[in-house]
Amino acid sequence: MSKNLVLVESPSKAKTINKYLGRDYHVEATVGHIRNLPKTKLGVDIEDNFKPQLLNIRGKGDVIKKIKSMASKSKNVFIATDPDREGEAIAQDIADVIADNTQATIHRVLFNEITKNAILKAIKNPNNIDTHLVISQRARRVMDRIIGYKISPLLWKYIFHSSENSLSAGRVQSVALRLICEREEEIEKFIVTEYWAIWANFAAENKETFKAKLVEIDGKTIKVQPKPVMTEDDWREFNLTNIAITNEQQANDILARVEKKENFVISDIIKKEGRRNPAPPFITSTLQAEASKSLRYRPKQTMMLAQNLYEGIDLGDEGTVGLITYMRTDSMRISPEILPDLREYIKATYGENYLPETARSFEKKNAVNVQDAHEAIRPTSLKYTPEFVKPYLDAKQFKLYELIWKRFVASQMNPALIETTTIEVKADEFLFRASGTAIKFDGFLQVYQEQTEDMNGKDEGENDWIPLGLETNHNVYLNDSHETQHFTKPPARFTESTLIKELESEGIGRPSTYALIVSTIQERKYVITEERRLKPTELGKKVNDILVKSFPDILNVNFTAKMEGELDSIASGEIDYTTVLNDFYIPFAKDLEKVEANIEKIYCEKCGNEMIIKTGRFGKFFACSNYPECKNIKSFREMLNEKEETVYTGDTCEKCGAKTIIRKGQYGKFIGCERYPDCDFIKPITLDINCPKCKEGKITERISRRNKTFYGCSRYPDCDFVMWHKPENVSCPNGDSTYMEKRYTAKKGEYLKCPNCSTEILQEEKEPVENEN
Repeated sequence: MSKNLVLVESPSKAKTINKYLGRDYHVEATVGHIRNLPKTKLGVDIEDNFKPQLLNIRGKGDVIKKIKSMASKSKNVFIATDPDREGEAIAQDIADVIADNTQATIHRVLFNEITKNAILKAIKNPNNIDTHLVISQRARRVMDRIIGYKISPLLWKYIFHSSENSLSAGRVQSVALRLICEREEEIEKFIVTEYWAIWANFAAENKETFKAKLVEIDGKTIKVQPKPVMTEDDWREFNLTNIAITNEQQANDILARVEKKENFVISDIIKKEGRRNPAPPFITSTLQAEASKSLRYRPKQTMMLAQNLYEGIDLGDEGTVGLITYMRTDSMRISPEILPDLREYIKATYGENYLPETARSFEKKNAVNVQDAHEAIRPTSLKYTPEFVKPYLDAKQFKLYELIWKRFVASQMNPALIETTTIEVKADEFLFRASGTAIKFDGFLQVYQEQTEDMNGKDEGENDWIPLGLETNHNVYLNDSHETQHFTKPPARFTESTLIKELESEGIGRPSTYALIVSTIQERKYVITEERRLKPTELGKKVNDILVKSFPDILNVNFTAKMEGELDSIASGEIDYTTVLNDFYIPFAKDLEKVEANIEKIYCEKCGNEMIIKTGRFGKFFACSNYPECKNIKSFREMLNEKEETVYTGDTCEKCGAKTIIRKGQYGKFIGCERYPDCDFIKPITLDINCPKCKEGKITERISRRNKTFYGCSRYPDCDFVMWHKPENVSCPNGDSTYMEKRYTAKKGEYLKCPNCSTEILQEEKEPVENEN
C-alpha cells in the first residue's frame, strides 16, 4: 500500500492526477458527496441551534469502507476535492469519516487546474480544511432543506397535479420562477403602441448613396408616444418639444411634404472615435451565458463539457491533460504565471501592435465576496491551441474549448478603434440623420467578438458605408423615400443566459448553482422553453402565485440576495452560523404559521380526522392522521379526481359513444373518454393544420422529455414528422409551403418564416421579406 492516499470526487480526475504523482501515491475517488441530510425527514434540530443530522448516503457504504481501510494503512491523506464550498464540505465529511480509523496526517490540498505543476505544487504546500467555508455550506444546505421541507407539503395541499409527484419550493429556484412569472405578467399587460418612421435614400455628388431617418420636424424630435393611453394634458406637454407619427395617414402626409422638397443640404457631419475594450476572461455565469448564445448549449450541458475539459483529456503522446482551469468561479483574476506566455503568443501570432504595454487586470463590478482565491476560466497552457487539441475532442468539447481559448487570448489584446460618422441632412423644416461605423483597427476583434442575444442584423438606420468626400453645406439628392410601420414590443422573455445574468446581477445564486437553478424549474414543469425563451406553465404560475402571497418576505429578490451575502460572510468568518439561520428562520416561521392557519384542511371521509401528506417508497400520498386506528390512504391522482372540475369537449367517444373530456398526461393535454379506464379511447388535441409529410394527420402540440414544446403529426408513430417552431395556418406568399413557422427575435418581434424558402413576414410589414441566404 502507498504511503500517501489522495482523495478526489471523480474517477476521471483521479485518473489524471494519478499519472502525475507516481507510485508513492494512490488516488481514489469518492464519487461526489458521501454524507447528506436524511431523505425522509427534516434532519435539522431547529431548537438545538439548527444542528444538522448528517448521515452516510445510501449506496456509498462500499466507498466509505474502502477509503477508511486505505486511510488506516497510509502515512498521509491528501484530500483534493474541488476548491469551492461544496468541495470543502466533502473534504470535511471525508476527514470526519476516516478520523477514528487512521493515524495518518490529514491534509487539504487545493489547485485550480489539473496539470503536473499545479498538482505537485499543491501536494508540497498543503493546507488545513477551511472550517468557515464548511460551516457556510452547512448553513446553505440547512436553509434550503428547511424551505423545501416546510413549504413543499403546503404546495401539495394547494395544488393537486395528476402527472407529477415532484412539486417543490426552493430558496433560490422559487425566486428564479418569480422573476420569470413577473416578466410574463409584464408581457401580458403590455399595450402595443403603433408608430411610423420616415426614411430617405440620398445620393451624393459622386453618386454613392446612403440611408437616413427623419428625426425632427420644425425643431421637434420625432418620438414614440411615451404612454399607450394619453390624456389631452399628456399630449399638450409632449407636443411642446416632440412629435409622434401614430398612423399611416399622418405618415403619408409627412412623406408627401418631404417629396416636394428640392433642396437637401448636409447641415452637419460629426465624427467620433471610440475604443471597444475586450471582455474579461470567462467566469461561470458568463461562460454559461455565452455558450447559450453562440453555441446553443444549455447551462447544464456547458458545465458537463467544462468538467470534462477540467478533469483531463487524453491527448495521445501528451497523456491525459487538464485543458482548462476550475470552471465554478466568480473571479476574473488571471495567474501571473501564464501572462508572460500569453503576451508572447499574442506578439508572435498577431503582431506587436496587438499587444498592450502592460497586462490587463479585471475586477468584477459591484464585487462582493468574490472567491478571489480562484482564477477566471482559462486554458491551462498556451501550448494546447484549439488546432492542437481538435483531434482529441468531440465536436461539442472543441467548440467550448475554442470559445474559452479565444475569450482568454482576446482579453489581453489591444482595444479595437471604432470611428462613428453621423450625417445630418436638412430640407427646410425636416432634419434627417444617418450614421455609419467603421473599424480603424480591429484589435482584439481579430480573435473574438462577444455575441449579443440577437444577431439578426443591425439597426435599420445603420449604414454599412458612409460615402467619402461628403462636406457640410454640400447638396445631396433624394433618390426615394418611404414609410415603415412599427409597433412597440413588450419586454422579452428570459432566455437561459439572460436569466443567469439577472440572477448574478441581483446577487442570487453562486457559480455552482446557476445551471441547477435553470434546469430544476424546467424539470419541475414550472417553466417550458419556447423559441429558446423561458415561459411559465400554468402550474408554474399557480405555484408562484401561492408562494408570493404566502411568503412575500422570504421568497423575494432582496431577502434572497441578503441571505446569499450572509452565507458568504460565514465563509469569510465575519458572522456566525446561528445568527444567519435565525435571521432567516424567524421571519420565515411567522409566515409559515399564518399560512398553516389559513390553509384549507382535507379530512378523512372515514373517520373525520385530518388527512396528512406522507412519503413512501413510491412517492407522496395522503394518509389519515388517525393511523393506525384508521388506515385510509389516497394517492394524489385520486385526490385530483375529487377536486378537479371536468372539462367536456362537446364531442362523443368514437369507441363507446360516451362524452369526451380534456385530460392531462406526462406530455401535455389530450382528449379522452369520460368512462376511462373502462374505455381507453384517446386522441390528440390538434392545431387544425394538415401534416405536410403524410397529408393525413393533423399537427399537434407536444412536450418532450426535456420539457420543451414541439409539434408533430397526430398519426405518430406511423408518421414521424416533427418541428420545433409553432406552425401557423398561413401559406407561403411564394407558394413554397402550405404553412409558415412562427418565430421570435428581440430585434424583429414575432414574425412568420417559410420552412422551405425562408421568406419572412414581419408583423409590421405588408410585404414579405426575401431572405438573402
